[in-house]
Amino acid sequence: MTSPSSGDTRTEADFAKHLQATIDTDPQGEWIFVCDQLNTHQSESLVRVIAKAGGIDEELGKRGQSGILQNMASRAAFLQEKSHRIRLVYTPKHGSWLNQVEMWFSILTRRLLKRGHFQSTEQLKQRILAFIEFFNQTRAKPFRWTYIGKPLRE
Repeated sequence: MTSPSSGDTRTEADFAKHLQATIDTDPQGEWIFVCDQLNTHQSESLVRVIAKAGGIDEELGKRGQSGILQNMASRAAFLQEKSHRIRLVYTPKHGSWLNQVEMWFSILTRRLLKRGHFQSTEQLKQRILAFIEFFNQTRAKPFRWTYIGKPLRE
């Protein structure tokens, strides 16, 4: 299931809203979101969304002072807790090549954005959504992982 979203900004609230919309497509499902370690992926609002959607009633504390919300590390620990039905998994810092969506962004850039000309952000949004629909119907397949673990340098 997918829940595409787009907007003029990429804020903490935008990301939390996107995850909430995705979760709403299967509210009782188990969800694992793979993210980089951007601060918006470890935010207070995201903790609140995940706690509420996951039926977690424990006290969250206060940002900057106590509990789960105290700091980014405590929020990240909560968000990636393996016992939660909805959780995040973070790729290592400087490991964007591990995030499969980066490959998808490369395809989108090469096939649509690089040579595209758009009259407005609304037209850009519509063209991206149309490309996603087209790609999912005609080209989507699992990415073949080819890295075999050998060091890049000796």
